[in-house]
Amino acid sequence: MTSPHTGLTSTGPTHTGPARTGLTSTGTGLTREDWAAAADGLLLALRPFASPDHARIGLPGVPSRYGEASDALEAFARSFLLAAIRLRGEDGADPLGLAGWYADGLRAGTDPGSPHAWPLPGELPQARVEACSIALGLHLTRPWIWDRLAPADQERIVAWLGTAAGRPYVQNNWVWFQIVTQTFLRSAGGPWSAADIDSALALHESLYRGGGWYSDGHARSYDHYVGWALHVYPLLWADMAGPWCPDELRERWRERLSRFLGDAVLLVGGDGSPLLQGRSLVYRFTAAAPFWMGAITGATTLPPGLIRRVCGGMLGHFRGHGVPAENGLLTLGWHREWPAMKQDYSGPGSPYWAAKGMLGLLLPADHPVWTAPEEPLPVERADTGAAFAAPGWLVSGSRADGIVRVVNHGTDHAEPGARRSDAPLYARLGYSTATLPPLGAAAVASPPDNAVTILDDTGTAAHRSGFEALYCEFAGGTGLGASRSVLHWVAIEEDTSPEHAHARSGTVRDGPVLTVASALRGAVEVRAARIDSPCTGNLELSGWPVASAEPLAAEPLAAGPAEGAGPSARVSSGRLTSSVTSLAGFTTASVRQADGSSPLGDHVAIPVLRGPARAGQVYLAAVVLTGGYDAPALPSVTVRPDLVTIRWADGTESRLPLPRERSARELPDLGG
Repeated sequence: MTSPHTGLTSTGPTHTGPARTGLTSTGTGLTREDWAAAADGLLLALRPFASPDHARIGLPGVPSRYGEASDALEAFARSFLLAAIRLRGEDGADPLGLAGWYADGLRAGTDPGSPHAWPLPGELPQARVEACSIALGLHLTRPWIWDRLAPADQERIVAWLGTAAGRPYVQNNWVWFQIVTQTFLRSAGGPWSAADIDSALALHESLYRGGGWYSDGHARSYDHYVGWALHVYPLLWADMAGPWCPDELRERWRERLSRFLGDAVLLVGGDGSPLLQGRSLVYRFTAAAPFWMGAITGATTLPPGLIRRVCGGMLGHFRGHGVPAENGLLTLGWHREWPAMKQDYSGPGSPYWAAKGMLGLLLPADHPVWTAPEEPLPVERADTGAAFAAPGWLVSGSRADGIVRVVNHGTDHAEPGARRSDAPLYARLGYSTATLPPLGAAAVASPPDNAVTILDDTGTAAHRSGFEALYCEFAGGTGLGASRSVLHWVAIEEDTSPEHAHARSGTVRDGPVLTVASALRGAVEVRAARIDSPCTGNLELSGWPVASAEPLAAEPLAAGPAEGAGPSARVSSGRLTSSVTSLAGFTTASVRQADGSSPLGDHVAIPVLRGPARAGQVYLAAVVLTGGYDAPALPSVTVRPDLVTIRWADGTESRLPLPRERSARELPDLGG
């Protein structure tokens, strides 16, 4: 079927229901009118920062590595995409004069004689990214902008976009910028290459890892780009390409999106927060984009009321934390403005990729996603648990506090076997919807949180980046996973870059081989480690980082809360509590301070355990993150060199293998 408002094709099941608007639900209560008002507010707040001809939007803030001209183009292009969504969703109705305002900017930005002409895509890589948003926006608004431009204006726009033809693109989600731009050029009589598009489509296919999951270029780089880029662009392009996109390809992408959304919905916190993991988090509620694509195309089994709750929860989460800022702008940060959160390619206009998080406005007011009552999130209905094989994630959500936790034994920002520094947003053992790893140069040099590592004589922690994923399973209500690394220290010389998402190179000194395994059940992870080669020094295990606007309460204890437990450390903000308790091998507990390292609060603290490093010894700890309720009872454990047996408080038993190197492909039965 084809919606007369969106033109996007859906061959999946449709949902019927009464056409109601202004519905107040028991969830977020956000209606289509609320979303439209939010989008319009974002667009109008940009206008005071625009050049007189509207071509450049020069926002305040720290510039990107590409410079202010590129940043001003970025703000124009990404907001133009949002304006295009508004125009298309309203079938051309335009009370804000969006079509004329952005048409003026398109004319001036592509005029070589204009003082505000844009950098050329053929010369500046970032301009190739923004060319995609402009091409997509022109496609969505063709009757109201493109078709009304004078032929000379159309020629200049085509000439500007066409400078990207034949230029290289990064071999990750960037290939979609190439595909979308060239597809619009094809429709407008500009330069394009079938070979380029075929090659880019083949690259996209090579990134598929199964189960609905893509990797963004690297062998195991999993983050929000899986959803907001590698699932969203293919189906948007299918609409652009029309019959040119084979039905088989369209259906393949639809099936993959549906499978991905079945996993992704488990990664949304009860407060609406997306998972705080991976790069470009400054895009915030763009994480809603793949859910909207499911609704737009019917490529999902999630009911419309649940999609509405997921997306509304994300928008509501940020609105409830002061986003946008008082001046109406989206800033570089998460809740508050926090420029240190940016990547080096991020500029003041970057957050406006939030436009894709508003794709639902393509759908008319009588669509079921807007009329159906909101349905609770999975983590609001019950405790949740899963294992996602492709990214190597164990997932647990607790209904009592709405927190979703991910224990990571598969995602990295380096190839297996690499000797690089850990990327804080990829290589940590844990991520959640309530915590964020400390960021900055110190965190890149020495992993401070959610790690099991060896400390050298200076107290610097070794890295695990380049680790080998061993297994990732869900059995008997418990997530079970393991990985192995050659620990190593990386001396990064004079690192002054704000970049914190990527692994870094430097002089490397190898340490011992370490096998780490996790059993995740509810709020409790039993984390096991075995040193598999000779070493000296201390083994350190660190827990979840807690951030707060106020100083944190910290409690290192000589003995943990469970009978027979060893040292324990606990950090509490009142809202969150993080603790680590030794179950075997650790001799001391402490609390690490990492103030000034998080956009979630000025004060950051992390509970830590340490013990003498001994080859062959198995170390065990209970790692717990809770919000607003007492910590659950800790399990009892039985330890063997290759297997830990865990008896949980409810009597359930789990078997957690610690494979030897030669048996990694022939793992013991995980059992129940």
